[in-house]
Amino acid sequence: MIFITAKFSVRPESADRWPEIAADFTAATRNEPGCLWFDWSRSVEDPTEYVLVEAFRDDDAGAAHVQSEHFKAAQQTLPPHLSRTPRIVNMKPEQDDWSLLGEMAVPES
Repeated sequence: MIFITAKFSVRPESADRWPEIAADFTAATRNEPGCLWFDWSRSVEDPTEYVLVEAFRDDDAGAAHVQSEHFKAAQQTLPPHLSRTPRIVNMKPEQDDWSLLGEMAVPES
């Protein structure tokens, strides 16, 4: 899989509305056949920072994503709401889902 985490620094005047601003892009991406997940979180320390955790099945799915019409639209509509270029970590782990965090295992009941 392709695993991506990106940090978005959103302009203060857009921060509370960011989920709405990115809603069409988010919904369209989640509907891509190769999208495994596409989840936004807001920083508890910086209300203008959002973190996107996304994963795609393989290279073909990642390529389809960045070539999609909704990605091209997002390249135009999202940057005006950002205070700087997003930062990204992009990896290809040898797995296709989340692993368990054994150090915090919860006993089954």
